[in-house]
Amino acid sequence: MAKNKAAKPRRPRAETPRGFRDYFGAEVTNRAEMLSRVTAVYHAHGFDPLESSAVETVEALGKFLPDVDRPNEGVFAWEDDDEGWLALRYDLTAPLARVYAQHRRDLPNPYRRYAVGPVWRNEKPGPGRFRQFYQCDADTVGAASVAADAEICGMLGEALEAAGIARADYLIRVNNRKVLNGVMEVAGVLDPADPERDAARRGIVMRAIDKLDRLGLDGVRALLGAGRKDESGDFTEGAQLGEAQADVILGFMDARAEDGAGTCARLRELVGGSATGLEGVQELETIAEMLAASGAGHVVIDPSVVRGLGYYTGPVFEAELTFEILDEKGRKRQFGSVAGGGRYDDLVTRFTGEKVPATGVSIGVDRLLAALAAKGRAEAAPAGPVVVTVMDRDRMAEYQAMAAELRAAGIRAEVFLGGGNMGKQLKYADARACPVAVIEGGDEKARGVVQIKDLALGARLAANIETREDWQAQPAQMEIARGDLVAEVRAMLARAGG
Repeated sequence: MAKNKAAKPRRPRAETPRGFRDYFGAEVTNRAEMLSRVTAVYHAHGFDPLESSAVETVEALGKFLPDVDRPNEGVFAWEDDDEGWLALRYDLTAPLARVYAQHRRDLPNPYRRYAVGPVWRNEKPGPGRFRQFYQCDADTVGAASVAADAEICGMLGEALEAAGIARADYLIRVNNRKVLNGVMEVAGVLDPADPERDAARRGIVMRAIDKLDRLGLDGVRALLGAGRKDESGDFTEGAQLGEAQADVILGFMDARAEDGAGTCARLRELVGGSATGLEGVQELETIAEMLAASGAGHVVIDPSVVRGLGYYTGPVFEAELTFEILDEKGRKRQFGSVAGGGRYDDLVTRFTGEKVPATGVSIGVDRLLAALAAKGRAEAAPAGPVVVTVMDRDRMAEYQAMAAELRAAGIRAEVFLGGGNMGKQLKYADARACPVAVIEGGDEKARGVVQIKDLALGARLAANIETREDWQAQPAQMEIARGDLVAEVRAMLARAGG
């Protein structure tokens, strides 16, 4: 009879959860450099940085996400024994409302801030659609004038250009939720006397409009009606509008004319006698005038822009990149949206009971980095550190001192801490894109010299080098006095462009 053997402990799988990813050296560095240029624009406009908690109470975050059919209504949430329900932030705007409400007596009014960081959404992942991603926001809290909205739009254009997007390659599209609300009044899905009635249907309508670029008019019409089944077989419930009601909404989406004045004239007709709708049209006209006067980048009035989040109350805007790329199937398409935002006058009011106007914009950092790569404007992979090789293990302290001397002079440097022969050390240097290697064996030590190697040329030969003699036979290697190490390494880096 076979003996029962104790089951071996199950090893965890080394894989990221679906919808998440890891970021490595050059990606992290490129992101930081791009964000430094964007936030410099925000800083120049007088905005201050803010870092808020990644975790908020579910009550503070509110229920504003468009993908409400996901668990916990689109957020990653859990119940804490002491704090109740907590969640990872789904954007950087909802936390700002909490921060301002909590610290408003200590903050200037208006309060202008920018923030950068990861956010999390419990959405259905797909190609290029992750459940954790980075955002870069700029917001003004406490300014009711549409001049604040116009400033945000103009500043967004400056930020895109600072990041490396040419003015001819982007378009900032502006609309107003008040106009859409006026159209919904006409369509019979918004009663100003009872705004809570039909709120769920209006949410479906807004999400349908927001998917125009992806689904086309037929897909939007299906979502305005009975619903739509996607290619995977998943069914999305529609707003259950009648044909006449859907026609009103689709007419609103198709109201863009040759210029802003023509678009606003059409919108005035569509909103009829709705006071809210007419107020929204007037705000659009004012924003267009201000942006034209400031010489802002390409800005158009576009009724198809609604933004999916439920907290917007006035002007909304979206930055679209207009150049073409090839999709996964090799078809040409425009790159699409990389940023969006708008006015959210009721978000802080949830905490204070007082009217607190606010407006802001959020850049999708990963999307913008992908756009820069598609245009060939991504930063080149940064060079690695100078590597001090280890010839004699018992002299490790001296090698560490050598690397410290280089770092004190402002040169990035490290000592090779792995085991193995010179070939392995060179393969490591090649993998790190190290520009220069430093060698000091016993012979060099006795003579007061070191060898320095230009690896830009030698990297491609590293795989075939096994001995110190092979190394020294290669070109671009110099023997220098030990006292000249910093100066000679600096000169070699300069020649290599580092």
